[in-house]
Amino acid sequence: MAFLVNSNKHAEWVIEKCLFLSAISAIFFIVLIIVFIFEKGLPMIIDYGLLNFILGTNWFPLDGQFGIFPMILGTLYVTAGAMVLGVPLGLACAIFLAETAPEKMKNSMEPVIESLAGIPSIVYGFFGIVVIVPFMRDAFGAGFSILTCSIILAIMVLPTIISISQDAISSVPKEYKEASIALGATHWQTIKKIILPNAMPGIATGVLLGVGRAIGETMAVLMVSGNVVKIPSSIFDPVRPLTANIALEMNYAYGIHREALFATGVILLVVTFALIMVVDYFQRGN
Repeated sequence: MAFLVNSNKHAEWVIEKCLFLSAISAIFFIVLIIVFIFEKGLPMIIDYGLLNFILGTNWFPLDGQFGIFPMILGTLYVTAGAMVLGVPLGLACAIFLAETAPEKMKNSMEPVIESLAGIPSIVYGFFGIVVIVPFMRDAFGAGFSILTCSIILAIMVLPTIISISQDAISSVPKEYKEASIALGATHWQTIKKIILPNAMPGIATGVLLGVGRAIGETMAVLMVSGNVVKIPSSIFDPVRPLTANIALEMNYAYGIHREALFATGVILLVVTFALIMVVDYFQRGN
């Protein structure tokens, strides 16, 4: 009996140490990536000048010009467009699944929505090139554009927004809903005035995670954005987001050009950390 107790304690100790090492290894690799990116990109930002780098409008590596402002605008525009299209649709779908959908429909729709997250981004890019780009070209005269890229990204961020928003809505105590209806409120009034305000921290978390997904997306964006380095004047103009620029030029870049691409990665990393901090703030509020 004592032998079995000692064996169980030993097994628990081994499992505990394995879990600890797994956690430490994850942190180690994250720190390693951060150190690598900053080591390669930060010297270029210091030498070239942070303001010259992020506010410069010319990207001509052969001439030593590395202004990423047009690409920053391109990233912001396609991300904002994706949120404008994706957030209302994702929130409406989350409300429907959490509050009004029949159980059978809910059980059949949830796996479909979750499967969207598992589709490779290059498949979304092919869908954009084959379906959306020709449609946009025929309808608006501009196939590869901010709007096209925003539509693709909106589809890609839907699973994140829907899943997290649905969980946030479902986590609102049923007593709140029952009390509201008992006081004479309709179902929609209860959703609008009671459920959504209480679920807002979780919904905001889902939206911000969707923003992070849109900013970090590369392949689909690369295939439908047009990849033109210029300041856009309308949603029908082609752009080159930051991630697309890194993917396009890293294979042949060398010297300061390569360092500039790593410096672009530093900017993306800082933005990502800022989003993580904001998400953590909303989660703590929740």
